[in-house]
Amino acid sequence: MSVENSMRATVPPEAEPTEIQPESWWVYVVTVIFVFTPILALVVALPLALSGTLPLTWLDLGLALFFYAFTAMGITIGFHRYYTHGGFKASKPVQWVLAVSGSMAIEGGIVDWVADHRKHHKFSDAPGDPHSPWRFGTDTRAVAKGLYYAHMGWFFDVDGTEPKKYAPDLLKDPIASRTNRLFPALVALTLILPAVLGGLLTWSWMGALSAFFWAGLVRIALVHQVTWSINSICHVWPKRPFKSRDLSSNVAWLAVPSFGESWHSYHHADPTAARHGVLARQVDMSATVIRLLEKTGHVQDVRWPTEKRVRGKFQDPAEAATAKVHRTLRVSKEQTQPIQ
Repeated sequence: MSVENSMRATVPPEAEPTEIQPESWWVYVVTVIFVFTPILALVVALPLALSGTLPLTWLDLGLALFFYAFTAMGITIGFHRYYTHGGFKASKPVQWVLAVSGSMAIEGGIVDWVADHRKHHKFSDAPGDPHSPWRFGTDTRAVAKGLYYAHMGWFFDVDGTEPKKYAPDLLKDPIASRTNRLFPALVALTLILPAVLGGLLTWSWMGALSAFFWAGLVRIALVHQVTWSINSICHVWPKRPFKSRDLSSNVAWLAVPSFGESWHSYHHADPTAARHGVLARQVDMSATVIRLLEKTGHVQDVRWPTEKRVRGKFQDPAEAATAKVHRTLRVSKEQTQPIQ
C-alpha cells in the first residue's frame, strides 16, 4: 500500500517564521555541536567492541544503563510530562532533579525544549509544527525527507521557537531558568561523570576512557535516537486508536526504550495525562515512576486518566467498548463515578 493511500493527506506546511532569541543562541550552538559526535560514536561502537580495542565491560554496561535511565526519564517525566504539560505537581527537590537530568540528555536547554514541544502541540502536523514528518508532502519521497527532518534535521533550521511566547512560565520559574543557564555545565557533567566513575571504580585511565565512550557518547546517542523517534516514527506509524487532530500514533516496539513515550496516540488525544500507555500490556515506565513518587509524597495532583475518559477518546466505538484498559486506571483517584 502506498504512503498516499495509507496515510491521511496533509497540506505540506511551511515553518512559521520566528526569531531565535539572543539568549537561546548558545543553547542552539551547543546542541548542534553535540548532535553528531554521539552518533559517530554509535557507528564505531560495534567495530571497537568486536576488535577488542575498546570492549564493553559489565561496568560500562551498568553505568550506561544508569545514565540512560536517568537522562531519558529526565526528558520523559521532567521536560515532557511535568514542565511542558503539567501532568502533576512536584516538590522543589524533584523539580531540580527533573530539570538537571533532562538537561543532561543534551537535547537543548529546558526552556527551548519546552517551547518547541508546546508549539508542536499547537500546530501538530500542520503549518507551524517545528518537526512534522509531513512537512514536505505525502508521497513516499516527501515522507522519507520529512522523517529525516522530524528526526533531527529541524535542529539545523535557522528559524526557532520564541520562549517568551511558548514558555513564559519557565522563564519566570527560578529552577527552570537557572537550569537553562547551567546547560553548558550540565553538558560537560553528563560526559565527564561517567568517565570519572569508570576511572575511580577501575582505578585506571583505560576504565575512564571506556566509560566515557560507552556510558557517555554511545549512551547519549541512544537517548537521542529513541526520543527523536517520537517526533518522526510516531507521527508516521499507522496505528492510531485514539482521536486527535494530527497523525500521532502508537509504536509498541519503542515503548520500553522510550519509557512509555511511544504510546503517542493517546498522548495527543489527552496531552496533560500523566500516563500515555493506557491500555492493558502497554508498558509505561515513566508513569510507574510518577506513581511511586506520588505514593512517597514527592509529587501531588497527578492527572491520571480514568477508564471512562480513555474509552471516550477512542476513534472506533466498538473498540472502545471491548478494549482492556490498564489496571491502574480502574482505581484512579480521578474516578468519580462507576463506568457504565
